[in-house]
Amino acid sequence: MLVNQPPVALDFAPWGLSGTVLGVLMNHRPALAALGDAVFQPPYKAPPQAPVLYVKPRNTWLASGGAVAVPSDAPELVLGATLAAVIGRTAHAVPAAQALDHVAGWLLVADVCVPHAVYYRPSLRWRVRDGFCPLGPAVVPRDAVPQPDALTLTVEVNGQVVHQAPTGDRVRDIATLIADVSSFMTLQPGDVLMLGVAEGAPRVHAGQSARITAPGLAPLAMQFVAEGTT
Repeated sequence: MLVNQPPVALDFAPWGLSGTVLGVLMNHRPALAALGDAVFQPPYKAPPQAPVLYVKPRNTWLASGGAVAVPSDAPELVLGATLAAVIGRTAHAVPAAQALDHVAGWLLVADVCVPHAVYYRPSLRWRVRDGFCPLGPAVVPRDAVPQPDALTLTVEVNGQVVHQAPTGDRVRDIATLIADVSSFMTLQPGDVLMLGVAEGAPRVHAGQSARITAPGLAPLAMQFVAEGTT
């Protein structure tokens, strides 16, 4: 268990991570293609027609530089680097052409999970363990990243580059994702909407450290430690 973890405070007032952190599955075209015929099997029998969302609750939030506990029943974890939009204005049924007007800024997120093979409805126990959502350390104002769909996210483990993840080649780019999500739920100031993890996310285990970087964004760092040592 993670104990005495300080609250995450993002330095882009007044949001300060005051909302909900949302993730989206199967939004990277190559990742969706890699599933092959599995997306046509029952019960769904087709690729998703709408964003497949999940929530990273407060117990998963971890400040940059913090320690992620690797559970004893999962010797390795998936480290999914992703860009996230921090909502700055209430977004309800906004068209894609106006969606970015509702973004306050951007930050990097590490969407950590236990490896699994279920993609439409993954079990919560794989995605919402304590510390499974390192964030930050800062929100970069929207206009400081003029092309958020044309970034490369780089993942380093123990100082070595192990993965480079594009923010492009998406089923839904950031504006379209905000538009589609806001069509059925209102996004509030302080909400964080992840773009989704690219194909080939690396695996990590206890004893390693990791760093996620992207041009114009504040680097995100974390450590991985054996459960019970934090």
